[in-house]
Amino acid sequence: MSMKSILATLALSLVGAALPAQAQEAAPEAASPLSFNISGTTDYRYRGISQSRLKPALQGGVDYAHESGFYIGSWASTITWIKDGGGNANFEWDFYGGYKTEIAKGLTVDVGVLQYYYPSHDLNPSPNTFEVYGALSFGPVTAKYSHSTTNLFGFADSKGSGYFDVSATFELGEGFNLVPHVGHQTVKNNSAASYTDYSLAVTKDWWGLSFSAAVVGTDADGFYTAKGKDLGKTSVVVAVKKVF
Repeated sequence: MSMKSILATLALSLVGAALPAQAQEAAPEAASPLSFNISGTTDYRYRGISQSRLKPALQGGVDYAHESGFYIGSWASTITWIKDGGGNANFEWDFYGGYKTEIAKGLTVDVGVLQYYYPSHDLNPSPNTFEVYGALSFGPVTAKYSHSTTNLFGFADSKGSGYFDVSATFELGEGFNLVPHVGHQTVKNNSAASYTDYSLAVTKDWWGLSFSAAVVGTDADGFYTAKGKDLGKTSVVVAVKKVF
């Protein structure tokens, strides 16, 4: 089976400076490098596969981004796939850290590590997964590759699996964005479990919240199922998120 999951809500900084002519006014305070987020979604899809059996999920996280480019964070979500597979975990808890910087005008590199953790999962092989990743962004487009250094989400003998994806964010005006995405998950030594996923989302910030609606699907051909439900089928996913 596959991947992501509640707990918590555990990163960006802006620096303002007053103009010399306004020295008598208090300089704007720099925003904290620490940020929190909480969200709700009609279906927790990760790499195209539902982690919540096509049902709603509650999610939240915390991020710390240093001005040097280094960052760390944690994120969690409710899930059902571990219990559907005979285990006990009700949520996924992730930990990550990395470094992001601009290496040329408009070209940004992001490298890091990510630990997916499922407390008290009681499954063998373990679904806990560790990945290293690298991404390049130019303009609105980002290409990323993630490589597992452990078995991948409970697949036996799957160390060395990889996920490559390309996504973009295009401004449509009036605060709307169009976000296309396509990715391919390769599960080492298990070609039947490998698949391509895709999505097309529209996002909008409104009243201090971020709303999104996306068409999400895969070509997994019914390989990922739970209680008679095709977890990779094409469907619409709606979500709302608050960052503070």
